[in-house]
Amino acid sequence: MTLEAERPDGPSGATPTVLEAIVRQLCLSATYNRTRMILAPHILYTRNAALYVDAFVVSREGMLPREPKMGVFKLDGLNDLQLLQRPFEASDMFQPEAAKYAGVTLMAIEPPANDSQL
Repeated sequence: MTLEAERPDGPSGATPTVLEAIVRQLCLSATYNRTRMILAPHILYTRNAALYVDAFVVSREGMLPREPKMGVFKLDGLNDLQLLQRPFEASDMFQPEAAKYAGVTLMAIEPPANDSQL
């Protein structure tokens, strides 16, 4: 028997965790190919009937990456996935209009507000 107080507050499972991270623009902690990472997920989409996340790599094994990079991660390969209370800004490297996302996007971060439209 599980008491209400013992249940986690957030979503459970990889897909709802990634969706919440994208909507709230919060980083994720994950292990991918035995490497511990902090990711800023920008988009969740399908490719060949599998779910993929394109995310900016914030840190790898606790260290900053040598160069800024958007990585492609198969959702099934992300282990120990946890939502962090660490917000992120949209990366300039993210191109939501890219052809690979056409018709297959499930969720993406909101583009930054354009100050010239104010």
